[in-house]
Amino acid sequence: MWIRSTMAYRASFVMTAVGNFAMTFLDFVTIALMFSQVDALGGYSLSEVAFLYGLSGVSFGIADLGIGSMDRLGRRVRDGTLDTLLVRPAPVLAQLAADRFALRRLGRLTQGALVLGYALATVHIAWTPAKLLLMPVMLVSGAGIFCAVFVAGAAFQFVAQDASEVQNAFTYGGTTLLQYPPTVFAKELVRGVTFVLPLAFVNWLPASFVLGRPYPLGLPEWTAFTPPLVAVACCALAGLAWRAGLRSYRSTGS
Repeated sequence: MWIRSTMAYRASFVMTAVGNFAMTFLDFVTIALMFSQVDALGGYSLSEVAFLYGLSGVSFGIADLGIGSMDRLGRRVRDGTLDTLLVRPAPVLAQLAADRFALRRLGRLTQGALVLGYALATVHIAWTPAKLLLMPVMLVSGAGIFCAVFVAGAAFQFVAQDASEVQNAFTYGGTTLLQYPPTVFAKELVRGVTFVLPLAFVNWLPASFVLGRPYPLGLPEWTAFTPPLVAVACCALAGLAWRAGLRSYRSTGS
């Protein structure tokens, strides 16, 4: 329904999609401007940083396109319109994901894919079957991890109700963090996004294997192949948090 309504105003859709593309593209322009003054950022070249950027951008773009509307839950909890979703014969999570589905988010996904394509065309990688296999695994697993963060953030809104910006700090803020090499951040932050909120498994760890770079925190090489397991674990925990939040919902009363 939302796609049909979007396509009813095609010029508006094109302008908003292009605007979404341009806003995210400026992030990469900022990085490129940095490299006009330096040869490396945290020991990484522009092509290697573009590789990290592209992986993060595509993974987040897939999750944002599919389930990015979850930040609207707090508003529905406050005004009681969540009740409407509860009485429909469809999963509440699926209804929220489809709520005001924004096809314009394809702009962010396209931009990330273009940067990833540039990185693959310019970065020097000694390709092996394992590295080739890891590429699609990284993107799918990264999207799964970001989806779990979206759902967990939505579950938190059952309690906080007005916490969409807190959720955005971990979703949009998380993808911005992953656009840069782990070597530019303090070890405490790297530990936090590895062992507490495992965003490092989106691109930092598997990309270290593909690029032949030292692993963050000196982790063993086999951790590069664990993103699918981490994604499944994150989705399972987010599902538990979602069900707990939904059971705690008591509507707005009368």
